Amino acid sequence: MAYLIDRRIAGRHKSAVNRERFMRRFRGQIKEAVDRAIKRRSIKQIDSGEKVSIPARDISEPVFRQGHGGVWESVHPGNEEYRRGDRIPRPRSGAGGSGGGASNDGEGEDDFVFELSREEFLDYFFEDLALPNLVKTQLANTQDYKTTRAGYSVEGTPTNIHVVRSLRGAIGRRIALGSPLVAELRQLLEEKERLESEPVPDMLRIRELEEQIHALRSRIYRIPYLDPFDLRYRNRVRMPQPSARAVMFCLMDVSGSMDEAKKDIAKRFFTLLYLFLTRNYDTVEAVFIRHHTQAEEVDEETFFKSRETGGTVVSTALKLMQEIIARRYPVAEWNLYAAQASDGDNWHDDSPQCRHLLANEIVPLMQYYAYVEIAEAEPQNLWQEYERVAEQHKHRFAMQRIRGVEEIYPVFRELFKKTNAFAY
Repeated sequence: MAYLIDRRIAGRHKSAVNRERFMRRFRGQIKEAVDRAIKRRSIKQIDSGEKVSIPARDISEPVFRQGHGGVWESVHPGNEEYRRGDRIPRPRSGAGGSGGGASNDGEGEDDFVFELSREEFLDYFFEDLALPNLVKTQLANTQDYKTTRAGYSVEGTPTNIHVVRSLRGAIGRRIALGSPLVAELRQLLEEKERLESEPVPDMLRIRELEEQIHALRSRIYRIPYLDPFDLRYRNRVRMPQPSARAVMFCLMDVSGSMDEAKKDIAKRFFTLLYLFLTRNYDTVEAVFIRHHTQAEEVDEETFFKSRETGGTVVSTALKLMQEIIARRYPVAEWNLYAAQASDGDNWHDDSPQCRHLLANEIVPLMQYYAYVEIAEAEPQNLWQEYERVAEQHKHRFAMQRIRGVEEIYPVFRELFKKTNAFAY
């Protein structure tokens, strides 16, 4: 009988089926299924699971069987072609036998279908994307705790007893209590031996020594081997864990030139960014700033549904974001991200001021600033000014143009693709 032992590494907390190993083996096919799902899904459905179909021929496993040794005979009923001693030729490739392929009657082996969970789907979805400068942590107002070892205590549960530490203390206690008695016992034994070796032993003194020796030995034997005082227990305390926090500023032009279609594209882009941030940070807050000639902080529903008329002054939104950062989000404790969506229309004299605010005051505080221009026309003066900011802050500022819904995800991947400049 042959025994096969599988020594391949299995992930922790995995079942016997080892789902993680299976997904590593068919990683390429799963990635293709995720890419196909991205193309046909809306943003609202982007974070759900996905069914993946693996062709049956790809999941076949090698089979080991015991072979027939030596010479053996078999009887084939209905044989009219071969006689005893004839050699039967090997069947041609694909001829005869049974298999899992499709037959003439249309029957065949079904593909293997399994479903990716939401977390697994997002792992593949954001596999080759990264966030820059994911380094800031803070301890204020943290809700995450980790149990860590903090020495030993004299009280605890029996399951937490530290045997080695307890025995070490017991040995030290026995040495401390028994050493004077052992030294005194040694002296009495030497004196008794000396008296017994004399020509005329002093029997009265010898009997006294024997009584003292017996009393000392009894005292030594009464020293407990392990006393409750010796017991030591592992001590564990809950320590606050640093948790990375991020805030995402969403800036959007809501002037008359931003119609519902453009705002829908902006919403989908912001949704992708928020979903991506929640994969990298423990705490993510979103701040929504809308602007036309004036800027204001609003809730999400007002941000996407309300529409204004009039012109556009982008610098008002940048100034408001700067005020909110100074008031609520200290740079030392928060990772700051910003995504700005606009159709590129801006008051001509305001664009240079926007460039100055971004290049000198806002982008240096940011982990990353992404500008998305939703327009089919040629770039206007705001885009030209932002290009200068991109040249000055290559690793913190990025800009792309979106002309339709189908370009949202490609633009998002271009903005957050992994580069060597991203530091962790």
